[in-house]
Amino acid sequence: MDEKGITVGESDLKVSSGQRTKEIPAPNLPYLPPRPQCDDHRIGLIGCGGITTYHLDAYRKAGFQTVAFCDIDEASARKRRDAYCPGGRIHTDYRELLAQPEITVVDIATHPGIRGNMIADALQAGKHVLSQKPFCLDLDEGKQLVALAESKGLLLAVNQNGRWAPHFSYMRHAVAEGLIGDVEAVHLGVHWDHTWTEDTVFNEVSHLILYDFAIHWFDMLCCLMGDARPTRVFASEARTPSQSNKPPMLGQVLVEYEQAQATLVFDAATKHGAADHSRIVGSSGTLESHGPDLSHQTVTLYQEAGIAHPALEGEWFKQGFEGTMAELLCAIEENREPNNSARNNLDSLALCFAAIASAESHQPQEPGTVRRLP
Repeated sequence: MDEKGITVGESDLKVSSGQRTKEIPAPNLPYLPPRPQCDDHRIGLIGCGGITTYHLDAYRKAGFQTVAFCDIDEASARKRRDAYCPGGRIHTDYRELLAQPEITVVDIATHPGIRGNMIADALQAGKHVLSQKPFCLDLDEGKQLVALAESKGLLLAVNQNGRWAPHFSYMRHAVAEGLIGDVEAVHLGVHWDHTWTEDTVFNEVSHLILYDFAIHWFDMLCCLMGDARPTRVFASEARTPSQSNKPPMLGQVLVEYEQAQATLVFDAATKHGAADHSRIVGSSGTLESHGPDLSHQTVTLYQEAGIAHPALEGEWFKQGFEGTMAELLCAIEENREPNNSARNNLDSLALCFAAIASAESHQPQEPGTVRRLP
């Protein structure tokens, strides 16, 4: 008994004796992007906006060949061509790019409103597709695109690059390997300053945080939960007193499962003390990551045997953009469905759409019943 007369339990003794603080070797997991075995893939880029510099930097570093560039603004296409493949072709009509027989894969990085038709045309032209996220704004249209790809014997993948952020990739592999048992709780929190979007086109996106940003976290939650399906989701948004952005900079989401729970918190007007934290609690272990931003994260694995601290290399935007294309290229070579397939991504979109509908209605929603982005 302690000095207050309270009996000290066995679990208290274990913690106090240090049995749970023993350092153990970190499991060696394949968290880095996979490596294609051949170099005869030829990539065509449709949409040459600012984000594509990260695509192309990653592809060049990995040795992937981007040979054609298309944008309705010829100067943008030319700029990307000159920087990444001086001998490549430039186009202002994406159909001309699709007509090139040497191109086997297209990276479609346009805005989502016109993306669906481009994906369909690319598949009809016999090209494998990597689509920027979200690949559709309607789940039924998404299912049709998935069916079209399968009918053509082609692969349709989504650029959910967060899956290959080193900390997220290590944690999802650890969960898949059963290192923490059955997942019982997932808590993801991001606290950062996203108010820079005020002077950009993003200021016109009504659900900027839950839609454009949080899609990575909805996707990661679906990866971690595997076959478990969410039963209800409740979300809310709020404006901060200091923000001048049009869309709310605060968002939070509660997700219910039959035998698990999840929370997602987004504080997008954090001027000081930015932080990112993820905690995954399982029946036989816990995973945790934390850091000052998305690129610098440390991961800890807690098990009965002790605590492991894997030394991870890389960062989100480098390994993330490499990983999405590398996984698609490997899947093409191995004749299998890629981890980031559009079929797999439909679950993430269903959760995202339901959360936005909940934020608008102030009522819980069942993922899958909200078929279109509200």
